[in-house]
Amino acid sequence: MGVRNQTPVVEFVFLGFSTIPNGHIYLFLPFLAIYLVTVLGNLMIFTLIQLDSSLRTPMYYFLSHLSILDMCISSVTVPKILVNFLNQRQTISYNQCMAQIFFLASFVETEVVLLAVMAYDRYVAICKPLHYSRLMSPKVCTILALATWIGGALNSALHTALSTKLSFCGANQIHHIYCDLPPLIKIACNDARINELVIHIASLFVGGGPFLFIILSYGFILATILKIHSDNTKRKAFSTCASHVTVVIIYFGNGLLNYNRPSAGYSLEIDTLVSTMFCLIPPIVNPLIYSLRNKDVKGAFRKVLENQGKLKHHETMN
Repeated sequence: MGVRNQTPVVEFVFLGFSTIPNGHIYLFLPFLAIYLVTVLGNLMIFTLIQLDSSLRTPMYYFLSHLSILDMCISSVTVPKILVNFLNQRQTISYNQCMAQIFFLASFVETEVVLLAVMAYDRYVAICKPLHYSRLMSPKVCTILALATWIGGALNSALHTALSTKLSFCGANQIHHIYCDLPPLIKIACNDARINELVIHIASLFVGGGPFLFIILSYGFILATILKIHSDNTKRKAFSTCASHVTVVIIYFGNGLLNYNRPSAGYSLEIDTLVSTMFCLIPPIVNPLIYSLRNKDVKGAFRKVLENQGKLKHHETMN
């Protein structure tokens, strides 16, 4: 019987953590806590940037986009995971799976390019400070941010369109807890070489290209900082880059571990956990890094708290 005559798959069953007795009950609360902290932390960063005029600079403009992306990446996967933890069968419909693949790939790829844009912002600020206002004008920042979102969506649309061409011949069990391209390709029964080729090409250009750009940017930044004679100015320059460098290391490290680790040698649970960490760790860590290591963000947070305290005191007096 040919592939064309096979009954189309209408839903997929997730096998991740399926061999752990009562594992879903114990995993629900940690996943829920991580998701809530992720959303609230990134929402706090985004809100502070909108409320405090001192944070309306290119660096914080891009940081607000990063916060939105982190909330989106978690929201594409974690709520469905939580719902499945409460059900006996861990399932997702075919259409929901395709939608999850599209949005997850779009947000992930957008964030990769956005991190490169943020590195360019730091390069201009440190290496070309006299031209900063012109090179990073509000119009330029808007164009750069818009380009990252559009580029991510177009690239993801290509991956999703190719995924809809896959046939599964009745096989609907995915060794994962959310829909992602690699595990979906593994259960396809037709030729998926074009899908794999596009993934590798995208990894090279959409992943490797921005990473190489970030490395080069910080190479120039480091060379410029080392030429500065004032130790105080050096420390200030390093501190403006520290948060971004930390975020880049965590994000690309998790991405490398998720999409480029060996396919053999891991149990299903370990493989699922490693993949899931990519959607959990960077989104929850990013707001912590920018809030704990950034004096401007901490100052803005204190200012908001003080204003709230004054407002309550004024209401009480009245």
